[in-house]
Amino acid sequence: MSRIGKRPVTLPAGVTASTEGQILSVKGPKGMLELQMREEIAYDIGDDGILVKPANDTKQARAFWGMQRTMVQNLVTGVSEGFTKVLEISGVGYRAAAQGRNLRLQLGYSHDVNFPVPEGVDVKTPDQNTVEISGIDKQKVGQVAAEIRRWRKPEPYKGKGIKYRGEFIYRKEGKKK
Repeated sequence: MSRIGKRPVTLPAGVTASTEGQILSVKGPKGMLELQMREEIAYDIGDDGILVKPANDTKQARAFWGMQRTMVQNLVTGVSEGFTKVLEISGVGYRAAAQGRNLRLQLGYSHDVNFPVPEGVDVKTPDQNTVEISGIDKQKVGQVAAEIRRWRKPEPYKGKGIKYRGEFIYRKEGKKK
């Protein structure tokens, strides 16, 4: 039995859920998200929320149970509150600036990196060393943050690079003379 899957997903005020064919739609104050439903999982929409349970007693249905419940929870959280990732840039001359639907990064290369921001994701730069990525789809927000971080990962000697807020960078000692 999945401990996560047993709990129903509660719907906050202003959030509605409906099914049409094999698609679960969740609407809220921030927008609408859809999820392709799996045949192995049964989704029951009631007054207390959305109950996710296996449709049959196969090993595959039990394997998908907890993951599908978490994906439904991410839909509900996304349309009601949204998701945010914060990246911090550290290093001499490293900076970021949001320019419309592009993010301009100066990361020590001979050229600036222009990162096009996909639809459904907002990028803000409160200062030149901080990038805030927000949106209603948790997967898109995390993917955009990972793609930006990939341009200059933090290095272990001086800690220069792009890291998530709260991420600990294991530092190494330099060469001994």
